[in-house]
Amino acid sequence: MNVEFWVDPACPFCWVTARWVVDDVQPHRDVDFTWRPISLFFKNNPEPGTPYYDVSVFTHGLLRMMESIRKTDGNEGAFKFYWETGTRIHHDETRIFDPAEALEAVGLSSDHLAAFDDESWDATIRASMDEVLALAGEDVGTPLIATTNSDGVKNGYFGPVITRSPELQKGLAMWDSLITMMDVESFFELKRTRTEAPDPGARPSST
Repeated sequence: MNVEFWVDPACPFCWVTARWVVDDVQPHRDVDFTWRPISLFFKNNPEPGTPYYDVSVFTHGLLRMMESIRKTDGNEGAFKFYWETGTRIHHDETRIFDPAEALEAVGLSSDHLAAFDDESWDATIRASMDEVLALAGEDVGTPLIATTNSDGVKNGYFGPVITRSPELQKGLAMWDSLITMMDVESFFELKRTRTEAPDPGARPSST
């Protein structure tokens, strides 16, 4: 099974869910993840001068780099870069850093640094966003996932939103239930009010 997972390095809930699927789900289920860009700068259109503006502009630049990396190093390269940048943001609490250092840390070419300010990559990012928002709707945030269900229909959903990785067996049961719900055409929403902040867990080891 292939599952597409849309990410922006800025989102802590996206990061917690990504940690869960990589660390717990993927080793125990026959699933591969394709890492796709969704720009919270484009999605939320923050006002200049607000605290969120600078961070979302920065991670938008990282997404441009991620797509440049995908062109030469494929999905695996895009994942390595996302994992490194997410680690810096959510574990080292470095909201803005030198992207060249992230490239070097995972052995990717410094040539991709040029993409950070290259607006030509925005069309690729917008096309990726349009694809998932057509599946999941506009009234969503991140994380977003999509896969083809047992009826051959591609479905996309916002979530699952978790604040920390669950105990392994409960987490695997949750994943199996999620895949089952994606088979139900009339299923749209299951939600409760969050009462705790996202916990990224232990810092991941190098990719």
